[in-house]
Amino acid sequence: MSGSTIRGSVLLLIDLQKAIDHPDWGIRNNPSAESEIGCLLARWRAENWPVWHVRHDSVELDSHYRPGQTGNDFKPEVAPLPGEPVMAKRTNNAFIGTGLEARLREGGHTSLVVVGVITNNSVETTVRMAGNLGFNTYLVADGCFTFGRLDWDGRARSAEEVHAMSLANLHGEYCTVVSTAEVLDASR
Repeated sequence: MSGSTIRGSVLLLIDLQKAIDHPDWGIRNNPSAESEIGCLLARWRAENWPVWHVRHDSVELDSHYRPGQTGNDFKPEVAPLPGEPVMAKRTNNAFIGTGLEARLREGGHTSLVVVGVITNNSVETTVRMAGNLGFNTYLVADGCFTFGRLDWDGRARSAEEVHAMSLANLHGEYCTVVSTAEVLDASR
C-alpha cells in the first residue's frame, strides 16, 4: 500500500445506521469498529479529503433500515457532517441506483477506502463492484463488522469466522485488506 494511493482517497462509509444495533442481528465482531472509523474520519476531515456516506433505505416492511424509523438514522459517532455527500441505496450494493460510480468518475476519484456494515453483505458486494469497475480499493478490516450465521450446511459460524472468510474472498482480487493503523500510517 502506498501513501500516494491512500492520501486523498474517498472514505466510503456504508450503512452505519442505528438499525445495525438492533438485538435481532445477534452477536457481532469488531466491537471497536466505530472507534476505528472515527479515527479515519478525523484524519480525512482534518485533511479535507472526501468523506462519502451510504445510507440503506430498505423497502422491506419489517426492516429496521426502512425510512421513517429511528433505525434509518446514522449512528451519531460516524454521522455525516454538513457538506459530506450521502447516497441512499435500496439494494446491498452502493453502486446500484445511487450514481456512485458516476460521481466518483466525474470527481476524478480512482481510490476508495471502505468501512461499514455488514462485512459479508453490503460491504462485500460494494467492494467487489468497486474492484470490477477498476477502482483502487482498500477495505479496512477493523473498520467493518458482521454477525454470526449458519453456513450452507447448517453449521453455526461465529461473526469472526464470517468476517474472516469475507475478507479472504475479497483480498487480492477485488481490494487490498488493511487495518486502520496501516491506513493512518500510509496517509501521512
